[in-house]
Amino acid sequence: MNESYVGLDLLIEASWEVCNKVGGIYTVLSTKAKNLHKLYKDRLMFIGPDVWSEDNPSPYFIESKTLLNSWRRKAVFPEGVAVRVGRWDIPGKPLAILVKFDGMYSAKNEFYGKMWDLYGVDSLHAYGDYDEACAFSHAVGLVIESLYDHYKCAGKSVIAHFDEWTTGMGLLYVKWRLPEVATVFTTHATSIGRSICGNGKPLYDYLKGYDGDQMASELNMQSKHSLEKTAALQADCFTTVSDITALECEQLIGRKPDVVTPNGFEPNFVPAKSKIKAARQAARDKMLSVASSLTGKAYDDQNTFIVCTSGRCEYRNKGIDLFLDAISDVSREQPKRKVLAFVMVPAWSGDARQDLCQSIVANRCTRLNNPVITHSLHNPESDPIINRIWTIGFSNAADTNVDVIYVPCYLNGSDGIFNMTYYQLLIGMDATVFPSYYEPWGYTPLESIAFGVPTVTTSLSGFGQWIVRNFTASFEECGVCVAERNDSNYPAVVDSISRDIRFLCDCDKEQISLISNKALQTAGKADWTFFIEHYMQAFGIALENKNIRES
Repeated sequence: MNESYVGLDLLIEASWEVCNKVGGIYTVLSTKAKNLHKLYKDRLMFIGPDVWSEDNPSPYFIESKTLLNSWRRKAVFPEGVAVRVGRWDIPGKPLAILVKFDGMYSAKNEFYGKMWDLYGVDSLHAYGDYDEACAFSHAVGLVIESLYDHYKCAGKSVIAHFDEWTTGMGLLYVKWRLPEVATVFTTHATSIGRSICGNGKPLYDYLKGYDGDQMASELNMQSKHSLEKTAALQADCFTTVSDITALECEQLIGRKPDVVTPNGFEPNFVPAKSKIKAARQAARDKMLSVASSLTGKAYDDQNTFIVCTSGRCEYRNKGIDLFLDAISDVSREQPKRKVLAFVMVPAWSGDARQDLCQSIVANRCTRLNNPVITHSLHNPESDPIINRIWTIGFSNAADTNVDVIYVPCYLNGSDGIFNMTYYQLLIGMDATVFPSYYEPWGYTPLESIAFGVPTVTTSLSGFGQWIVRNFTASFEECGVCVAERNDSNYPAVVDSISRDIRFLCDCDKEQISLISNKALQTAGKADWTFFIEHYMQAFGIALENKNIRES
């Protein structure tokens, strides 16, 4: 038993990304679940949105007709609200409840009014996905209330944990209707901080001068910010994922997080040692084949250095602009080995290119038109990545030693070109680069080293700061280089990362083996086995503050 173990009769965690792979929060929850399930067994339940259909079922949900059967038979919900129960198909196989929430829209105005009266949540300026998130989280509140009543939880230790502003209304509902339930709220990135960065404004040099409410008004983010701020202030325990985001929360939301809960990784996602060599070769063969079929150039496995960046489609926040400029810098040096740089970032993509599909099937090595992209784009004129590739001048011409390939789709195993998942391809990389400007944690570099692939990140990522605090941040010492980044040193970061790529490109096999092993050792230190203790701390604080409320 974990020394910091907190005994609970019921632990419920709600997120839009339960059984619904949208972004990094899915990785947080799906990798954390195994360790939580070891501690709490089926007293742990995850609640997510039922946004699926018979024609489009969730690939991550295993439905059951028997689990929680006594509750399901008696549970009564408003018309248009329904639940399905099963297990999340991840390590640990925890209980999962998917909620259909369409019926909550009709109660929207009355509910918004109640949340204004009770907590001052401003929903007047709502737009976009606000109503959908609130309908879902309102339904989550009803489900938690139903579970609490059915299992006669009065007097027991119950925690309801809510992730991101999208579940904020659920937390407030529980606070209102079930004050005896302890609540935890985790912001993985503040909505207003992300918006400041996304609008090209400097966040770090001016952070102490920003007022969250004022910026929310300026950037038309009033409702999301109001909900997130209120949930954070009302929660019995407020957490975030890194020290850098904790500073942001304190300044923009007005509450210093009680606990920083860094994101760990589940080693079960990595192939067994006996399978790594074959998995790496399969990934490299696929990437080199696609590149040859697209550019018409032959890529020798031993003489090709494969590097990539990936993540959410946030051009500036994720440092995609900086990655492309660094690759351009590398190309001017004309490296001895060929460099194949992939930008694996989902965008508004269409179908896989048919000419590329045909070329791959026929095993042709013929240059195609526009040989820098694998899928069609609905908006090529406004897509910042393809436009930057063209502006820099990348054309993957026959006489260049550095090529760039944009993969603007989700790598879920059925993209039509690679037909392999991101993890299946990641293991074939020689290096990854994630030069983020706004990165509360940074799962992509952690995933990379978990697969033994050296990575570059920045001091503006939570993961980068964790590396600097705990290791000597160099490839030879920990498999990770951390570029010092701020609001005014963009050219210096481009130069630094360009040099990092060239260094790895010039390493011999012995050096690469050493660096890869160091990366694996570092990843081991970020195992959830170690990081889960921060959640135990959060649960303890939540229960203590709940008891203070009730006394």
